[in-house]
Amino acid sequence: MSPKILIIAEAGVNHNGSLKTAMELVDAAAEAGADAVKFQTYRAERIAVPDAPKAAYQLENSCSGETQYEMIRKLELGESDDLTLQKHAEESGIMFLSTAFDPESLDFLLSIGVPLLKIASGEIENAPLLRKAARSGKDVLLSTGMADLGEIEAALGVLAFGYLEYGGEKEVPCLSSFRRAYDSEEGQKALKYHVSLLHCTTEYPAPFPDVNLRALRTLRQCFALPVGYSDHTAGIAVPVAAAALGVSVLEKHLTLDRGLPGPDHKASLEPQEFARMVQGIRQVEQSLGTSVKRPSPSELRNQAVARKSIVAACRIEQGELFTDWNLTVKRPAGGRSPMEYFDLLGKKAGRSYLENEAIR
Repeated sequence: MSPKILIIAEAGVNHNGSLKTAMELVDAAAEAGADAVKFQTYRAERIAVPDAPKAAYQLENSCSGETQYEMIRKLELGESDDLTLQKHAEESGIMFLSTAFDPESLDFLLSIGVPLLKIASGEIENAPLLRKAARSGKDVLLSTGMADLGEIEAALGVLAFGYLEYGGEKEVPCLSSFRRAYDSEEGQKALKYHVSLLHCTTEYPAPFPDVNLRALRTLRQCFALPVGYSDHTAGIAVPVAAAALGVSVLEKHLTLDRGLPGPDHKASLEPQEFARMVQGIRQVEQSLGTSVKRPSPSELRNQAVARKSIVAACRIEQGELFTDWNLTVKRPAGGRSPMEYFDLLGKKAGRSYLENEAIR
C-alpha cells in the first residue's frame, strides 16, 4: 500500500494575530483529521520594506488603507506564541509546522525542532533562505507557485548545494556552484532523499482554469522528486482530485470563519469542510490500488450471479444439432462460458436438455 498522503492544515495567518484563535485552529485541524497544522513565522521588518504594496487579493480581503508591511505586522505571532502552539499541537496529537520567511525565523524554527521545513512560493528565489534550510539537513517542502521549470531547477540547485554543505563539502556559494551541485550525483541523491515539490497557484482564491493539475505530472517527470499540492481554490474538489493523481503531500488553508477579515480567509475551508476534504482524500487513497487489473475479492463473489452460461432455449433431444434457435445465454454462470457459444453451433447434443438447462 502507498504511503499515506501528508495532509497539512495551513492555518497561516488566519489567526489574525490572536494566540487564542491560533490555538482554536490547532484544535480544529486535529479534529478534522489533518496530520499537521502549519503557521507562519516571520518579522515584518525583515521581509518587507515599509511601503511594499499589497497584492490585489490582499487589497480585496483586508483593510485597503494599509500597506503590506502594516498588514503583515498585525498578523505576526511571537516566538513564545510558536512554542505555545507547538506544545498544544503535540498534546492534540498533530504535527506542528511553520513557514519561515527570513533566516532568523528559520533559525528559531530549527531551534525548537520542527520536523520539516516549508519554503513558500514567494521565497523560491531567496537563495540565502534556501541554502540555510538545506544546510540544516531537514526535509524541505518547496512550493512552486509563480515559478517556471527553470526557476524550480535553480532553487533545487541551491538546495543541493546546501545539503552537500551539510554533508561536509566546502565550496564558495555562487550560481556556478549551485549548478554543479544540482548536476552532481551526490546532489541529486540529496534532493531525492530530502525534497518534495509542491505545485501551487499563488492566487487567493485561485481560479479553477489557472490550477493546471496536469503540471503535477510534469514536475514528477522533470525532477524525479516526490510531488505534492498546495491548494488555494474554493471548495474541496481540486485537492481530492490531486489526491487521485498521486500526490504525497496536500496542503489546504483552514479558517474558523471564512467571513473574517484577512488576506487568506476566503481561500480557506471552515472546519467541517476541511473534515470532509480529509475524508474524501482518505477514500481516494484507499481507491488507488496497485494498478494491476484483476477481479477484486468483493467482485469475485458476484461473478456467478452477474455472468452467464449457455443454456437450452427450448427442449433439445440427444443427437440434435446445436443452433441459434435452440441455444441462448442466461444467468447464472457455472455452465459453459458464452465465449464457447459459436464453437457449439453445428455440434450434436451428447444428451437431452430441458429448457433453461445449462449446456455441459
